[in-house]
Amino acid sequence: MNRSGRTAAPGVARSQFFGRQRELASLLADVERAGLDTIAGRKAPRARVLLIAGRPGSGRSALAERLVRSLADRYSGGVLRARLTEPDGRRVPTEETARALLDALRVSAPPGADADELSQSVREALVGREVLLLLDDAADAEQVDELLPEDPDCLLVAVSGGPLTGIPDVRPCTLGGMDPKAAIELLATYTGSVRITVDPQAAESVAEECAGQPAALVMVGGWLAARPKASVADATKRLRALPDDEEAPKALRPVARAFRLVYESLPQPAARTLRLLALAPAGLVDAHTASALGGCSIDDARTALGNFAALGVLHRDAADDAAGEGYRVPGVLVPLMESLIDAHDKPSEVQLARARMLERAVRRLQSCRAVTEPEGSPAREAVGALPSSLRFPDAANAAGWLRARQPALLAAARVAVEDGELDTLARRLVAALVRALAAHRGTEAAAPELYGLHQLVLGVAERHGLHREIAAALLNLADLDAQTGRTEDALARYRAALDAGRAARDPYATCRAMESVGGAYQELGDWQRAADWYGRALAQRQTRQERADEARLYGRLGTVHTYAGRYGEALRCWRAAVAGYRKVGDVPSQARALSEAARVQEYAGRPEESLHTCREAVEWARQAGDARLQAALLLRLADTLDRLGDPAAARLHRSGAERLLETEEAAGGPVAAGREGAQDPAAAQDTDVAEGAGGAGGASSAPGDAQARGAAPAGNITATARAIEGSAYEIRSAAR
Repeated sequence: MNRSGRTAAPGVARSQFFGRQRELASLLADVERAGLDTIAGRKAPRARVLLIAGRPGSGRSALAERLVRSLADRYSGGVLRARLTEPDGRRVPTEETARALLDALRVSAPPGADADELSQSVREALVGREVLLLLDDAADAEQVDELLPEDPDCLLVAVSGGPLTGIPDVRPCTLGGMDPKAAIELLATYTGSVRITVDPQAAESVAEECAGQPAALVMVGGWLAARPKASVADATKRLRALPDDEEAPKALRPVARAFRLVYESLPQPAARTLRLLALAPAGLVDAHTASALGGCSIDDARTALGNFAALGVLHRDAADDAAGEGYRVPGVLVPLMESLIDAHDKPSEVQLARARMLERAVRRLQSCRAVTEPEGSPAREAVGALPSSLRFPDAANAAGWLRARQPALLAAARVAVEDGELDTLARRLVAALVRALAAHRGTEAAAPELYGLHQLVLGVAERHGLHREIAAALLNLADLDAQTGRTEDALARYRAALDAGRAARDPYATCRAMESVGGAYQELGDWQRAADWYGRALAQRQTRQERADEARLYGRLGTVHTYAGRYGEALRCWRAAVAGYRKVGDVPSQARALSEAARVQEYAGRPEESLHTCREAVEWARQAGDARLQAALLLRLADTLDRLGDPAAARLHRSGAERLLETEEAAGGPVAAGREGAQDPAAAQDTDVAEGAGGAGGASSAPGDAQARGAAPAGNITATARAIEGSAYEIRSAAR
């Protein structure tokens, strides 16, 4: 946030607001004023928009924050904030902003969703919430309009450099320089009242030289605060001696001169560190970033950042680091820092600084992930050799760091890939970030971020023709597409991954892609193509003598043949799966495969054979120690015995199933996920799921089954058992 109009001397809480009282009063009055729709007798279709317009450094963000604090109590849904332009001038894509807002609202959004879908999700999530939304540094009206709440009880405060043409009924407030009285009050918080009192004319001259721009006044104030013996007249003299930056826009030249005053007063090492902070991703800086860029120690970097903040060339960013060590580079200063880099640093030196920064981030991420591993693991041992400053004391501390630094880390990965000259480091950074996010948040919770990271990997791999990495990235992206219901997109990516795997001569990627193509066709209900691709994958596994994968693929083939009504072929595949699992000694999977074979026999109208197979499955489930599957199979036996005219035996099996589940629940066993209609035996049979449709992270259900899923009624043990049976044989994909 631009810091202006709200400053204090070093060591003083900077919460006082200076000047802009007229503008603030006008904005507050605009909130109360009836809109055009209300005047016309219509209900407003969307939230009201208040605009604070002004050049960077004018105090526009500080005024917006002051307004938001004044209004926050009126909005029960709270305050949401988003920055629409990064300090380097990059427009933040709508999908990034929308995901951040949805995350703040604790609303999940599918990974890979486009900007339109995500912005619509934001608008829907804001309906009925009475939220105050602050959008800072908007580049144009389109950025704001895409996120404008469709609820008149919300309020949107936008900060921009100019008008938001195209958004109706916008209430603008345009900022220029501060009035002299407020400017001098602001300056006095740095200099103290004595230096202002002894030479009030000099203070007025400083305000004039700074054109009333808060950003410039803050830096001059910081310069004076660092020099207790200097007079205000000294600052005026120094400012007037500095030439104007002809490359800077005329309105920003006072800020440029104030920055030059501060910069030229620094020792050479500190000056170099300051200008290199322009390389910080998203303008977010901490001691490690500054240390890596400047090539200095962590302690020296921490001291330098504190000094820079006191001088007004850095802003504290509490959202970035709860420990108070996070800072943000003001966007108005980034072009000035970049021009200094061009003038003083060789390209090779700049690239080396970037490389040090990325390498530091990689090591921190490796340490962040390693702390989640058990003591004595290779990852913990590897991190143990790192300096103590790079290690985390515990997993909670590491998770907090990752959460706070995530925006900067994601920006670092994006910038490194776009740069194109440090691709090896970029790939390592992305890989480390993926592992850390998965370790601390889980792959499902971190899926949106992982989707973007896999896209970055794909871009680097395609740039260098790395077919194996292309295949891996495409498989990961396709898995996320499949999990969010974009099956056609997933299918296209799985096919592309297959081509890349073949080009790389990577048998794992090739088999994995074939199986996943089959899973996608299964999800689409194309049983013939699904069986064909599963068969191709099976042939590959057989060639490589991968017995466990071979057994799993027989099960997948059995599933699609069952759905297609080819019960003979399905039964042969399930028997082959049983034999395969027996060979590799996987007793639980053998029991589940027998369970599915019994199901197929029942579908085929062979109840006696189904009864025999089911009894065999019960015995193997008992040997495997799977009480829940054993109970589900006993219920199936009971249903079959009822149809065969033996109700007494059926009751015995149901009682046995209930006893097993009561024992399991009493021991704290997991509660099964049920489904609607599972209490009815016929309904349970019709909606049973044999196995999922390929995709990383687990199996998904067959077409049409998602609607049938529900929660088993609490305490209904029979329904719970039937739900277990329905999902008893979900085989995971080849992605371990």
